[in-house]
Amino acid sequence: MKAYDIIKKPLMSEKSYAQIQDKVYTFIVDKNANKVEIRKAVEEIFNVQVEKVNTVTTKGEAKVRNTKSGVVKGKTSDIKKAIVTLKKDSKPIAFFESLS
Repeated sequence: MKAYDIIKKPLMSEKSYAQIQDKVYTFIVDKNANKVEIRKAVEEIFNVQVEKVNTVTTKGEAKVRNTKSGVVKGKTSDIKKAIVTLKKDSKPIAFFESLS
């Protein structure tokens, strides 16, 4: 798997913004990627040194919607998040620094 296939997009939330100061970044990643692959992908894409990677898989929630033709039942997608902590002597990721 290529690095750009593993890291799908950054996760922007209040909690993730608060952690940017501590060099902790959150990404939505491929469901089949493991911690070693995520570490290598972040190091390759952003040219930084990763200290540790934590992952969380969240299950999609059930949705029910009323329409003119009746009730539609569905489910949102499952998501895998990676919380990446950089080493203290590593440079920050420039993409996130421009946001804060």
